[in-house]
Amino acid sequence: FSQVFALAARQRPARAGEGCARMADFSGGSMSSGGGSMAGMGADLGTLDEPVTETIMRDLRMVGNKMLCVLNPRKANMQTLKNWDLWGPLVLCLTLATLLSWFAPYEQKSLVFASVFVIVCCGATVVTVNALLLGGNISFFQSVCVLGYCIFPLNIASVICLIGGPLIWRLAVVAVCFFWSTSASLGFMGELVPTNRRALAVYPLFLFYTSIGWLILIAARTSPYS
Repeated sequence: FSQVFALAARQRPARAGEGCARMADFSGGSMSSGGGSMAGMGADLGTLDEPVTETIMRDLRMVGNKMLCVLNPRKANMQTLKNWDLWGPLVLCLTLATLLSWFAPYEQKSLVFASVFVIVCCGATVVTVNALLLGGNISFFQSVCVLGYCIFPLNIASVICLIGGPLIWRLAVVAVCFFWSTSASLGFMGELVPTNRRALAVYPLFLFYTSIGWLILIAARTSPYS
């Protein structure tokens, strides 16, 4: 038995050394592969290291491209507005509210600003929920993004009407921009709502943009340039 124990004692360090070598090889291989995967992740997340100005310019170009899609919906790429963002709708809503409250009487400025903001936000939410209940193949934020960007023609109408002009001229401008906004939104929303239910989706859109156009006409009456 003493000879057997002596032989086992001599073999145990050798096996332990082999095990340590194998563990070292395994850990070395796993660490190198892990380092490669981390390097790949770093390459995918390269935008984290870009300058702030480049990030801002990229977002501005994205917002500009979506506004161009609204201005020319026939040649627009549907995928552009599917990549939703809320910066553009927020800027357009704040711009419209600021323009309409700028020329309002002093005691009504805050009321006009809040009214425009609430109508745009609540109206977009109601139209979106209606489209989803009708079986629309669109997410909530995609719909809000489309509706918000389609306000852009009405923003142009507010600038023109607040500059001044006869009532008929302002009515014509608001009417053209209203149909422009409505047709642009229908061009995008119509493809995402079932064909047999599109008429039910048009009615809330019509009311939404009609209320905004009516606010523009009311604000234009109080403008000092009218």
